[in-house]
Amino acid sequence: MEPCMKIGLVSPYDWSYPGGVRDHVSHLADEFISMGHDVRILAPASGTKGKVPEKYILKMGSTTPIPINGSIARILLDPSLARRVRRVLQRERFDVIHVHEPLVPGLSQQVLRYSRALTVGTFHAASYSNIYSTSQLAYASTYPLLRPIFRKLAGCIAVSTAARQFISRYFPADYRIIPNGVSLERFRPDVPPLPQFLDGKQNILFVGRFEKRKGAKYLLRAIPQIRQRYPHTRFILVGEGRLRPGFQRYVERQGWQDVIFTGYVPDEDLPRYFASAHVFCAPATGGESLGIVLLEAMASGKPIVASDIQGYATVINQEID
Repeated sequence: MEPCMKIGLVSPYDWSYPGGVRDHVSHLADEFISMGHDVRILAPASGTKGKVPEKYILKMGSTTPIPINGSIARILLDPSLARRVRRVLQRERFDVIHVHEPLVPGLSQQVLRYSRALTVGTFHAASYSNIYSTSQLAYASTYPLLRPIFRKLAGCIAVSTAARQFISRYFPADYRIIPNGVSLERFRPDVPPLPQFLDGKQNILFVGRFEKRKGAKYLLRAIPQIRQRYPHTRFILVGEGRLRPGFQRYVERQGWQDVIFTGYVPDEDLPRYFASAHVFCAPATGGESLGIVLLEAMASGKPIVASDIQGYATVINQEID
């Protein structure tokens, strides 16, 4: 058996809010722990949501919401962060540090700057559109400042070809593509569905934040056409976000029944929502480097209707998935 290592996993985003990076880090932590390694997750956290046990999480502070690439990134911006990071790294003495989104301001940059362990980085982001995105502007304008800390990475990983193409424009390197993964223990075809959705109606499921680039409005606009052909269809929309109240008012004005906004769903309950679906819909307009929800749907044995965007094309085979 390989000797146990002490591994630090770093996420720059608020651990209390669902997201692809958080899920990716969670799955990595689960696997490393199951292999016998000593794992700690360094992340900002404004609450306690998340499926990794609290004892593995080092909460580094509270976050500030920043608009970026059609979304809201909740990152840690604190003048005392550098001192806190140095103290934690000196205390923990990690053998390996795996920084996610290493160049995002705040925690990831500071850990990369002060790490003395072997440090690797995973890049998740993809371009939102052909127009300059917030990330593109940031990388283009800060390249001279970020280049020295980027060079500290012993290895560079991208979660997809879309993510590699995006970051390599500004920071060329030998990127190894290692896609996101999901737990096949949690997401599988034999998970029991939720009883309230077993009434003979066809269930179309959306899972994601209610923000512009996730495209929920396009699913809602399609409801009349879908019900014209399949009148007994229920729409289940899982997630939170600033656009949710407006979407709910829109549904109420239309007088539509069986359009359910669940709000936040705990991680342990999410597989049952996938199990209850007949079709999973992912109508994102861009900015997706891969799409963990697609993998969760596939692992659950569900057919997928998804946008024809670069990140999703990495996962979906037309008329197969």
